[in-house]
Amino acid sequence: MLELKEVSMHYPTGNVALGDVSIEIDRGEFVFLIGASGAGKSTLIKLLTKELSPTSGQLWFEDKNVTKLHKRRIPLYRRSLGIVFQDYRLLERETVAENVAFAMRIVGKKNREIRKTLPLVLNLVGLSGKEKIFPDQLSGGEQQRVSIARAIANNPKLLICDEPTGNLDPATSWELMDLLSKLHNHGTTIIMATHSKDIVNAMQKRVIELRDGKLVRDQEQGGYI
Repeated sequence: MLELKEVSMHYPTGNVALGDVSIEIDRGEFVFLIGASGAGKSTLIKLLTKELSPTSGQLWFEDKNVTKLHKRRIPLYRRSLGIVFQDYRLLERETVAENVAFAMRIVGKKNREIRKTLPLVLNLVGLSGKEKIFPDQLSGGEQQRVSIARAIANNPKLLICDEPTGNLDPATSWELMDLLSKLHNHGTTIIMATHSKDIVNAMQKRVIELRDGKLVRDQEQGGYI
């Protein structure tokens, strides 16, 4: 499904964010991306979302060379992805329903389809009954659930989670992981960048570890060492 072939990323400052990284991820996998700050996780995610292009190497997704995508085709590529950020990035003046509907509307979904899909998605993330609530009236965990609902509303082939539990307390973090596990069990492929040793060690999923821009470990049922 996803393959990085000897991908390197050198910034103009001379900093080498990634060096000759090669990774393959199959459909339906749940992968933790770990490493200290500055290890290259954020750069890797920006390459996956096409915010950056590698200095060298290739990124393939669903048999398409993303590295060579024309600018006008990048939005179409991004429709295959769902992205969840640490800081939620919700529209503060829009309700829960409006935040999720916005994600569907920008990819061309019709109002009829949005009305049909919206309650299903909100029910899946445990937010039924909160459609008319605004983000600042929600807890951090509920805001992150809205973020996940928005990310999965268009049925993405790949869900990318960038430190989704970083602003949450332990109990809420585990509630969120239960939700991600449910999505994974429904067939969603998930890549999650995290610093949480407890979560990684307990979940025992595939672990990809970066250190100073290098791939140092790729382990099934892995944990923090």
